[in-house]
Amino acid sequence: MENIDTNVSGVCTPAVGEAGRTGEWRELRPVIDSTKCIPEVKGKPACFLCWLYCPDGVVSMTIPVEIDMDYCKGCGVCAEECPPNAIKMVREVDADE
Repeated sequence: MENIDTNVSGVCTPAVGEAGRTGEWRELRPVIDSTKCIPEVKGKPACFLCWLYCPDGVVSMTIPVEIDMDYCKGCGVCAEECPPNAIKMVREVDADE
């Protein structure tokens, strides 16, 4: 019978920027409404599903929640997983309006 090392973790953490600076070709940008964001409204660590599900690891687990737009590729997973719908995806060309 073979020994199996049970101390090995199958969890990995993506490194910011593995795909390069994706902000230059992003078409959609996540915009956070701080009046709806649970950590910001409650003023304490809560929710952070956007941070948990971000495939690129560009969402901060801070209050206020921030997204590194240099590396965000605009996939929309954060907006999809946000229970209070505090994150909306907007077209990059409309983001500054």
